[in-house]
Amino acid sequence: MIPVSNFGSNQRAGALALIGNTPLVEITRLDTGPCQLFVKLENQNPGGSIKDRIGLAMIEAAEREGKIAPGGTLIEATAGNTGLGLALVAAHKGYRLKLVIPDKMSQEKIFHLKALGAEVVMTRSDVGKGHPDYYQDLAERLARETPNSFYVNQFNNPANPRAHEESTGPEIWAQMGHQIDAVVCGVGSGGTITGLTRFFRRVAPHAKMVLADPQGSVLADYLKTGVIGAAGSWLVEGIGEDFVPPISDLSGVAEAYTIGDAESFATARDLLRREGIMAGSSSGTLVAAALRYCCGRATPERVVTFICDSGNKYLSKMFNDFWMQDQGFLSRETHGDLRDLIGRRHAEGAVVTVGPDDTLLTAHGRCKLYDVSQLPVVAGERIVGIIDESDLLLAVSADPARFREPVGNFMTANLETIAPDAGLPALLDIFDRGRVPIVCEEERFLGLITRIDLLNYLRRRMR
Repeated sequence: MIPVSNFGSNQRAGALALIGNTPLVEITRLDTGPCQLFVKLENQNPGGSIKDRIGLAMIEAAEREGKIAPGGTLIEATAGNTGLGLALVAAHKGYRLKLVIPDKMSQEKIFHLKALGAEVVMTRSDVGKGHPDYYQDLAERLARETPNSFYVNQFNNPANPRAHEESTGPEIWAQMGHQIDAVVCGVGSGGTITGLTRFFRRVAPHAKMVLADPQGSVLADYLKTGVIGAAGSWLVEGIGEDFVPPISDLSGVAEAYTIGDAESFATARDLLRREGIMAGSSSGTLVAAALRYCCGRATPERVVTFICDSGNKYLSKMFNDFWMQDQGFLSRETHGDLRDLIGRRHAEGAVVTVGPDDTLLTAHGRCKLYDVSQLPVVAGERIVGIIDESDLLLAVSADPARFREPVGNFMTANLETIAPDAGLPALLDIFDRGRVPIVCEEERFLGLITRIDLLNYLRRRMR
């Protein structure tokens, strides 16, 4: 690692002094064609993402310009990581922080924000600019209504791209030994691509800016057609837009790649398994676009992209096989019957169960650990009962000592089993009667079908 800027200088206290000067490593186990591909590990910032840089820069600029007073409230609209950068700095400097976040963000990000002391306001992710629940419009309104507050407004804040022009760009230039041919960026607020465009125009005007854009975002098509079309939806977090951010300078973009969610998630998972780099979903988009760019070159080039944040914020989503299957991104063996609706298959070890001789305390612990309200009671390959929260409560409310007694004494043994070749009407009939459909092949337990399993199945068929 080569220290090349004063962005993370020791003039700042504690963790703030660690922002910037992140490592750069070469990708060696993925196919990069004739090129060398390097990734800048922005997940090594203390808040875990590239947005630490702009969180620090925008707050310090507001302080210099007198836009925020001691004890004031910072308000921002964010897809998560800018909020984390702001929360880190706000905690060090003693500001309150209120963040408006679309409801598609991962739970890990939200828990992290709250742990740092931020107030989180969740809003809809299915509405566009101009709607009162659109996250940027809502944040701006909250700022108007909150005394002694400052609307950070990363999408229109000049300190955002300046942070990358003055720190990220010089770091890359030095770490690459002044030999660089292309930089692959995504656009959330547009600060990274704008700041790097300004820097490399001065020091290396031959270096190409390459846009990595999620499928559904309007930006890649806008660069190709000059028209801002209708936005779709995407699951990758932190990049892609339904408008062109005011601070973004896309004039230096030489090529643009549209990357679907499936390719982004698969690339991020490959990056972990083959390179040992645990990256977030937007990094999957960037690396996928960078690999496409590299493999499309006729001659060698030296290319840089970013690990924008850490994959530990996506353990419940992109790195969760069950979530990937529910979303249709991982395929499973299909049978053409009700087995295809089972979200968690017993034969795959995916069902949380208890045995009839396990204690009620064990059942209670597994319900809490895995956030489930009912457990199949399994003996060998057979399901012999179900125990749910109501059974547990009835058992122990009169005598808590019953937590030590076996599940078999309190489980429900009157089960509603259904064969794999039964149709949807039979399944819906069981739901209508308030029961849980238990799929069994003769006496062998295959799994439960929940209402959300059926909804996920129907959603995949719609796609």
